Amino acid sequence: MQDEILVVHPLQPIYNQNSKVLILGTMPSPVSRQVLFYYGHPQNRFWSVMAAICGETLPEDQESKKNLALRHGFALWDVLHSCTIRGAEDTTIRNPVANDFTEILQSSEINRIFTTGQQATKLYSQLCLPKTGLLSVYLPSTSAANRGNYPMQELLQSYAKELQGLLR
Repeated sequence: MQDEILVVHPLQPIYNQNSKVLILGTMPSPVSRQVLFYYGHPQNRFWSVMAAICGETLPEDQESKKNLALRHGFALWDVLHSCTIRGAEDTTIRNPVANDFTEILQSSEINRIFTTGQQATKLYSQLCLPKTGLLSVYLPSTSAANRGNYPMQELLQSYAKELQGLLR
């Protein structure tokens, strides 16, 4: 069993002035922190889902993934700036401190926020909603640990339904 450690978010948000949708995870996983990119674990299905609903091939590298997001108007970041956590287990999060969304919201066209996974949704509602005033919409986690609850086809349907008409 892994020890709980204090993690400070190491990644900058991915967005530009044309971003319309903000997709928030909870906190980057150990693998994502190691590779310094969102949804960096090779078994995480986020990039496969987003490429499919955007009608594109799966991006191979970080620059291609970033360009996919910016080209289709979705921004990426996480709910938390820091927390104590064991591995990638969101349910072990203690002492959560939220990211400050002021700059990203003021310098983009973001008017819809989506949270990936139950813990991201819960923490956003508790810590961020009072400051942003924007409700978040739940999206299922794309983590490999969630495969049993959400096979790929169900993930695709869920994401396509919620993001329909919002992406370029």
